[in-house]
Amino acid sequence: MVSLWRAATGLKEKTNDYDGVEFWSNPERTGWLMKQGEYIKTWRRRWFILKQGKLFWFKESTITRASIPRGVIPVASCLTAKGAEDVINKPYAFELSTRSETMYFIADSEKEKEDWINSIGRSIVQSSRSVTDSEIVDYDSTKR
Repeated sequence: MVSLWRAATGLKEKTNDYDGVEFWSNPERTGWLMKQGEYIKTWRRRWFILKQGKLFWFKESTITRASIPRGVIPVASCLTAKGAEDVINKPYAFELSTRSETMYFIADSEKEKEDWINSIGRSIVQSSRSVTDSEIVDYDSTKR
């Protein structure tokens, strides 16, 4: 079975999937979240950065140009971001779902959870809008 993170990112091996994204500068959103480990399913506290349609995570909150993300999720691969307290029985939990997998996260408060869901949701819409904008055909001009 393909690992959750590799499936979500489409990666076969660890590669630099963040080329061109200066995650260390002016992120859209940052903060601590709990996430499950990829292989050992314990909950771990990680520093997350959302920028330019990618959700990065790190062990530490001090991020520089030299920092290397522990992982990255292209938000465009996500279909939904929604609360998940009932699913995993933990307060302030939310989920990100792709076509094949669901990833769970735990925020420190209800407000943090809602802020992350809203930020990721906006990023999903922006990435889908950029795809559809490039595919739009002006049908009115073809009727003349």
